Amino acid sequence: MKINKLLKRDITPVRRGTNSAFLSGSCSVAGIMLHVIAALIPVVVWAVYLFGFRVLMVIAISVASAVASDALLTLMIYKKPLIGDLAAVVSGVMLALTLPAATPLWIPAVGGLVAMAIKQLAGGTGNNFLNPALFARTVIMLIFGKMMIYTAPGVSLPLFSNVDPQLSAGTAMAALNAGKFPNESVFELLYGKCAGNIGEISALLILLGGAFLILRGIISYKIPLSFAFTVMAITYLFPRIDIDSSYAIYSILSGGVLFAAFFMATDHATSPCTTLGQVIYGVGCGGLTVLFRYTGVFYDGAYPAVLIMNELARPLDLLAFSLNGPVKKKKKAKKQQKEEPEPSETVENGPETAKNAEITEETAAQEPEEIKEETEETATETTAAEEITEETEEKPENRPDDGEGA
Repeated sequence: MKINKLLKRDITPVRRGTNSAFLSGSCSVAGIMLHVIAALIPVVVWAVYLFGFRVLMVIAISVASAVASDALLTLMIYKKPLIGDLAAVVSGVMLALTLPAATPLWIPAVGGLVAMAIKQLAGGTGNNFLNPALFARTVIMLIFGKMMIYTAPGVSLPLFSNVDPQLSAGTAMAALNAGKFPNESVFELLYGKCAGNIGEISALLILLGGAFLILRGIISYKIPLSFAFTVMAITYLFPRIDIDSSYAIYSILSGGVLFAAFFMATDHATSPCTTLGQVIYGVGCGGLTVLFRYTGVFYDGAYPAVLIMNELARPLDLLAFSLNGPVKKKKKAKKQQKEEPEPSETVENGPETAKNAEITEETAAQEPEEIKEETEETATETTAAEEITEETEEKPENRPDDGEGA
């Protein structure tokens, strides 16, 4: 029942800089994390089917290390641990899924500690300037990259001991980096029957999990779509293997492009929140991915590309706000002009309003002449009245003479 309530809650992400990652009347960070975990369950199940229960061991160690490190580091800075928000759990799962199943088991333990250290340095959940799982994965690959072993599907892996290096197999990403087409077909890469990291095996299950998050409103489609489209467009226009257009399809299905696009680049705390910012962010991730792959700087450029673009998330939001400001003002001004009644009436009436204007001008010109005539009439009337009063004043003076004469 508690899980159902968390899944049904409304979730509204807010910008970085606040103390909480998300803000809503009934918001729950744990609800978002549960959605992400639910979207990854099919990916994990398929990886267990291909590589055995060692997959669960790698995930369990990574999650345990992340949760324990997060709680310990939180107590060290005199704060109450927030294990219930499941943020540390998701970071541990994400880290494990970017590693191969044959990884030595102590490596995800170290990675969980590194991930939570960078998270707490940034201020905790919601204040991250870098994706913790991606940062830890990059550190691991830089230091212990030569110890990573990729095995073919169906190979029996020991549950606790280290894997024999002789069991290693080539990946589709390694073939592309060498300028060759992978041995796997497009269909095998799509449903997932190849060597690779735990979370990158099945492109189809990744797409299904991403679609689930989009439909539930957890992530926006703009970032993964612009990310994947940019990778496909560049590799189609400038392929490293000039044979046919299938190189672009292999570039999308190989490595961590899809997993990074749907589950890493869409992290609320480290990605833009504006539409324009998200599109530019996705394009930047795709462009850097191809650049790193073509130059050979990184084995798979998808994860370092997202990590670099994390630093540009906030500037992209500021850019989007500055560009949208004048546009919104123009739209508001146009809306106010449409709502004004006088201009609309003059446009509708047309010739009638022009005639009315001429009539008013004629009446305005006639009014001064009428006023002049009225003033002249009043002036003549006043002069006549003055003459009558003078005559009436002169008559009483002549009356005694008349009486005396009688």
